[in-house]
Amino acid sequence: MSYEDTDDTAAELEGMGLDELREEIAEIDRDLVELIARRTYVADTIAEVKAHNDLPTTDETQEQAVMDRAGANAERFEVDSNLVKAIFRLLIELNKVEQRESR
Repeated sequence: MSYEDTDDTAAELEGMGLDELREEIAEIDRDLVELIARRTYVADTIAEVKAHNDLPTTDETQEQAVMDRAGANAERFEVDSNLVKAIFRLLIELNKVEQRESR
């Protein structure tokens, strides 16, 4: 299932001019940053729970579950799986660094 299959987006995008397409990208970029901020907030909360319960920063089973989910979502939306996994690996590593620094 591609993104176009889930919505009539392809037809909408084809009718847009360059400026409108660039504004669409700008809006998506804002949404991505908002989602990263939201994810970071939740990860920080998880770090607090881990610290309170004296749990280790790294949970390899959970990390693998996140990576598996990222790969499955990449396939679902026909996005390069390696790219998506690289982005998620970076997000995970950044969260782990923040967790270590906050302890």
